[in-house]
Amino acid sequence: MKKEPYLNHLSCSQDLVTTYAETRAGFVALALERNNRATPFVDEARALKAAVSGVREPQELNDIPSIHPALVTAAGVSDKAAGHMLEEDRNDAIGNLIEKFLKPAGTRFVEELIFRFLLTKGDTLGGSMRNIWGALAKQKLARAIIASLTLEKVKFKWTSGKKEEWRDNSHDVAGIVSQLHGISWRRHGENRSILFDIRVPFVGNNVDVCLFNCGYRDISSNVVNDPSHYIILGELKGGIDPAGADEHWKTAGTAIGRIRSSFAKHGGSPFLFYVGAAIEKRMAEEIWTQLRDGTLSNAAKLSDENQVASLCRWLCHA
Repeated sequence: MKKEPYLNHLSCSQDLVTTYAETRAGFVALALERNNRATPFVDEARALKAAVSGVREPQELNDIPSIHPALVTAAGVSDKAAGHMLEEDRNDAIGNLIEKFLKPAGTRFVEELIFRFLLTKGDTLGGSMRNIWGALAKQKLARAIIASLTLEKVKFKWTSGKKEEWRDNSHDVAGIVSQLHGISWRRHGENRSILFDIRVPFVGNNVDVCLFNCGYRDISSNVVNDPSHYIILGELKGGIDPAGADEHWKTAGTAIGRIRSSFAKHGGSPFLFYVGAAIEKRMAEEIWTQLRDGTLSNAAKLSDENQVASLCRWLCHA
């Protein structure tokens, strides 16, 4: 009897539970990433301070055209919002900033300006950080897939987008994973391709990971629209906060159920998997039950390198 793939790295539901140490390490990694992403904003703030160092009165700021975009930011307008505003609207925002906030600050108006600039930039950073875990999770999975292929000397192609060309594999793995959209390889006469975060038309939603039974030359809308070309589909949740773990699993569970029913309508039954960073005890028990009854074919805890490596080896050998 063939061993179920998840049994190569899991022996019970407890193996899926995210430990305190793993949660702590995840938050540390998030803090480091936030600091890295904040550095350009801090540098911009320093540059703004230097640019206004000779200004004596707040109203004089209007006489420096080069800093107008920064003044709009300090007025609480995001870059995205500013792009939809007329010049007169942006000027009104600057005028409001000067009259209501900088003038009342007196001689400390430059300090007030810098604080308000960073406040808006911080909000922008917060928005980008809400999406960072998904990107980091995809990169971790992609690195493990590439490592599995590279270990066995399997050549592969990769692409950074739907309209981008497929390129030969490179030793610069770090450079690849940060922009990866797809990987394609050939093993034992069979072609395989993985695409990340694509909309599956007959499912009606995006799916995080899809493995197809064709090569990169054949990937097209016709293939994506045809259920017979799908081998494996998976949901990937990278958020590490235990408070959001249950919601991540509920969302993934709903998505997996939708995938199963959509393929069933077309007579298909692809393998399904779940990879999550934050997995609590009750969730782990539910995932284990679904593994045992065949609802899921595989699962792994994102914070466990060995589990991720084992699951990705399974993907590469499917």
